[in-house]
Amino acid sequence: MEDVGGAARGVVGDVVSSDDLSAWRAWASATVPADRTGAEDGVRRAYRQAGLAEPERVVWAGSPRAAVTLLRDLADRGPSVREAVRSTPWAHERLRLHAELGAVGWSAHWAATGGRLWESTQALVDRIRIGVLEELVGRETGKEAAEVRLLLLDAVLGQHDAPWLAAFATGNGPLDGVAAVCRSAGWWWPYARVAVVCERPVALHRDEAGRLDHGDGPALAYPDGFALHAWRGMPVPADFLAELPTLTPERIRSEENAELRRVMLEHYGYDRYLTNSGARPVNKDRTGTLWRIDLPDDEPVVMVEVLNSTPEPDGTRRTYWLRVPPSTRTAKAGVAWTFGLQPEVYEPVRET
Repeated sequence: MEDVGGAARGVVGDVVSSDDLSAWRAWASATVPADRTGAEDGVRRAYRQAGLAEPERVVWAGSPRAAVTLLRDLADRGPSVREAVRSTPWAHERLRLHAELGAVGWSAHWAATGGRLWESTQALVDRIRIGVLEELVGRETGKEAAEVRLLLLDAVLGQHDAPWLAAFATGNGPLDGVAAVCRSAGWWWPYARVAVVCERPVALHRDEAGRLDHGDGPALAYPDGFALHAWRGMPVPADFLAELPTLTPERIRSEENAELRRVMLEHYGYDRYLTNSGARPVNKDRTGTLWRIDLPDDEPVVMVEVLNSTPEPDGTRRTYWLRVPPSTRTAKAGVAWTFGLQPEVYEPVRET
């Protein structure tokens, strides 16, 4: 990936620009092949900056899953040097900047730089860790699972370290090597004799809230086949997504997993489900019609059907469906709830 905008600037007196932050955001979500030369140069520089001998070799893996699998069999890797390469220089830079800016200044600086990227990136990191654990050890909690967890904690996050690197000067300082890997590759593992570096993902799909979300294939995929499937942030099985285009009300009702059933309902459409499932209205007044359908081991679907009082240009009137709490008993109460009002005080002069 092109080194857009050069090294990001992250301290007062050399204020981070919107272009710099955009560059870090782009590196964090990059899905192009790794710049292997740039990454390996960054790895070796990070070792030197930590006062360590360079690794004897740098080994590449197609995904974090492949890296963990490789590391479990790599007996000659030596001890982890993550503390020296990443944690210690990061802590020193943070203390230095905190002392320079003060508590209030540091807080404002973080909010304007790394804080703007942190939440969505951290959620992705957590999901990748869980995905690796699930694929390699399933629901096991014994020695093997503990080994995988420890290896995942040894990782330096490469491109996903972008949020905190965006807050520091990385053009000529102790974090230069770590930043170079961030701009060039995915996760990596520094050990005394060997460094293992991952390729970037080849696909990343997220919704407006930054959650993994894709209804037609993996939401996150790596070149070696490791993939995560999700619908609006919720992990789902791969074959589950393939079934969504052929859903029927009967299939939705038969789904035993309540969370997957909610995904089915969102994809199918609550209004369509009510129409096609034989639901009956439980209340009707001048504000609209209240519909309810019970679901096994889950809260009922309760919605208000509202007819827009303002005609469309062609003379028709659009129908809106508003999902309301299961305790709603009247259409008026449901519409009032959407405005944050009690039904007795909801008296619109004109409905639009």
